Amino acid sequence: MSLAMPLLNQERLWRSTQELAAFTLPDQPWTRRAFSDLFLQSRQWLLQQFEEAGLSVRMDAAGNLIGRREGCKPGLAPITTGSHCDTVMYGGRYDGIIGVLAGLEVARCLNEQNIQLDHPFEVVDFLSEEPSDYGVSCVGSRAMGGVLSEAMLAERNPQGETLAQGIARIGGRPQELAQARRAPGDTAAFVELHIEQGPVLESRNLPIGVVSNIVGICRHRIIITGRPDHAGTTPMDIRRDALVGASLIISEVDRKARRALGGPDYLVATIGNLNLTPNASNAVPGRVEMMVEVRSDRQELMQNFTEELLTQLRPEIEAMGLGLDAAQVSLAKPTDCTPDVMNIIEQAASALGYQSMVMPSGAGHDAVYMAPSGPMGMIFIPCLNGRSHCPEESITSEQLLDGTRVLYQTVVMLDQSLES
Repeated sequence: MSLAMPLLNQERLWRSTQELAAFTLPDQPWTRRAFSDLFLQSRQWLLQQFEEAGLSVRMDAAGNLIGRREGCKPGLAPITTGSHCDTVMYGGRYDGIIGVLAGLEVARCLNEQNIQLDHPFEVVDFLSEEPSDYGVSCVGSRAMGGVLSEAMLAERNPQGETLAQGIARIGGRPQELAQARRAPGDTAAFVELHIEQGPVLESRNLPIGVVSNIVGICRHRIIITGRPDHAGTTPMDIRRDALVGASLIISEVDRKARRALGGPDYLVATIGNLNLTPNASNAVPGRVEMMVEVRSDRQELMQNFTEELLTQLRPEIEAMGLGLDAAQVSLAKPTDCTPDVMNIIEQAASALGYQSMVMPSGAGHDAVYMAPSGPMGMIFIPCLNGRSHCPEESITSEQLLDGTRVLYQTVVMLDQSLES
């Protein structure tokens, strides 16, 4: 079966992508942190785009921005797409935003072609998919999945603001968070378009990836406490240097993760965030706070990694006169995509003349937390050299159009198949 290409506007889609990406700190491209003034400005721009596309727009209690187009059969749950518009520091232009803007372009096309789906169609900009300044990632989608806990809401950013206060500041209603939750059956299907963030599709010259599963992510906050002292007058043999203790953990995280290479399970571990106090060249570090992130397709392996490592190193660290405290901050379980949705994505790609491959995702996504509410799938497109979370992250307008075409066709086919 072959189909005519959806009548999407490639130039408009690409222009929208560049306009949204331009909301960045000028000296730190591409940086648009959730909860920041820039993020709120980009949200105002996006809200206007949603409204111009004929979508009714609302912000739910968790701070997710939702555009909705009603279906022609009352009572049906929505087919939902979307992703996130926040970035990491010095991130990329396309991570997250293409999933939101591709959904917007699908809505525009449906509107312009006067095509009415049976199901409502929703486009969601989820709040803070990237790890926020409060130490919590996937804030909005966790709330939709019903797993944004009170402990997470109580986490504070460096300025002392709680996550709950941050959600309220940007227009959410954290005291009504239960209203944002989607119970099983509340979503007819969820499909997220995303850049691969890896090199596989590009290396195989394939335009489309059909995601089979999404790895789990477990994050622990570790705090090493010693004693801050003068760097010039404190003898080496009486120092309680917190950074020296932290270095043991940093080295062992790398060694332990590398030992898993070649094994039957996927596992990677990273310490990408490190805060020193007093953080001065002439002072012995008295406190180090770090975040250990472990990703795996096997939950037990992922959760045990950091705890086993700390049990091993605690005696040596405490023998140095240092304190060691650790707590799990967040956990996202490994999640399988729904086979029926995967099949429809494959069929949609094939019908439009695109080759595709089934592949796992080593990155976390909002789709994980949408899975409990209904069938879930993801579409990948290639990115240059597999680079992501860096300014060098790059795609072409043709690659974005390819992915958006497959998303459009997937939505149309889901509308038909779910109804039947």
